[in-house]
Amino acid sequence: MPQLVPSLAIGMTMTADFATWIPDGPGVQSVLHGRYRWLVCVMTAEKEPHLSVARTATSPSAVQVVDLFCGVGGLTRGLEDSGINVVAGLDSDADCEYAYSVNNDARFVHANLLETSPDEIESMWSAGAVRVLVGCAPCQPYSKYSRGTSKEDPSAPVLRFAKYVDDLRPAVVSMENVPAVSRHPAFNGFLETLASAGYHISWETLPASGFGVPQTRKRLVLMASRLAPIALPASNVAKAKTVRQAIGRLVPISAGEANKVDPTHRASALSAVNLERIRNSRPGGTWRDWPDDLRAACHKGESGATFPAVYGRMEWDVPAPTVTTQFFGYGNGRFGHPVQDRAISLREGALLQTFPQDYKFEKAETLRSFALVGRHIGNAVPVALAKQIGNAINSHLEKYI
Repeated sequence: MPQLVPSLAIGMTMTADFATWIPDGPGVQSVLHGRYRWLVCVMTAEKEPHLSVARTATSPSAVQVVDLFCGVGGLTRGLEDSGINVVAGLDSDADCEYAYSVNNDARFVHANLLETSPDEIESMWSAGAVRVLVGCAPCQPYSKYSRGTSKEDPSAPVLRFAKYVDDLRPAVVSMENVPAVSRHPAFNGFLETLASAGYHISWETLPASGFGVPQTRKRLVLMASRLAPIALPASNVAKAKTVRQAIGRLVPISAGEANKVDPTHRASALSAVNLERIRNSRPGGTWRDWPDDLRAACHKGESGATFPAVYGRMEWDVPAPTVTTQFFGYGNGRFGHPVQDRAISLREGALLQTFPQDYKFEKAETLRSFALVGRHIGNAVPVALAKQIGNAINSHLEKYI
């Protein structure tokens, strides 16, 4: 039998239905190119042998995503919900491993991404896969909600992400972050790296409420492709989802209480004075509604008067404020439950971040601190937004590969 050639040479015959009957054995060679698997076979008939080639769409696993700074998996879960195969998520916080691994199909890799080599990341993609690299570099240094206590170089994660892109050259890149990152020199450096590497870039600050996230949260979403200009995810809801729609069906609990069936549905305890304060708070109101004796001393000063939303209650029929890493604390923002005298629970915060109600953040027998779970939830990419990012990636690859 004539030898197969490794390349698709001139003279091959294309047959539309070839893949439906070609044998998988000697004389067959398959080559994965983009999203397609090329099957090459030597055909023998009464005439001279010749090569025949057919193209068939690859399985979804041909597109493979690596998720950098993955946390507990908000971005990964949304991408998986869109049908994309996420092969690995990397994060320096080992406490994220349980939630990431138990809720998603991807493998969690505990890694310091400021030191991990590009070769290590490259090994996570299969040979011939269509490579996609996504991530949400730590955003606290850029966030208006940050308390400004971090001593880390705020540029390092974003610039490291840029280096991975430059070294690995994935087909598609996506980054999600707080809007303020666009004013930081590191973001300009990221854009310059992408442009120098030949990427088509789209980025914009988008309202999360336009993607089914029941928050006023706004996020910067960047999409880049080496293939062609790439569109940002499009809004998929006509009307913003409300607090009532997100958390209104949960079983009522009191401050300091945990639900017996779902221990993540637990609320932080309140002091006697804070219990009185929330009882005197109306949905959408401020601490200015309280009797004078309940007002904190700091709020009576000129500087404190500029923070009316702290100690506020949410409203049922509008989106929630941005869920931060401190959402479980009544005094940390407008995080009071609309009608129950407590701050929203950890589960309610997760639902406002559009995690599924059965998403596990901790083992029932080893419950973690409010601060740890709250940080994991607040730092996450909202799942509903992530799913639309995945849909945008799918649409782009279907069109150009």
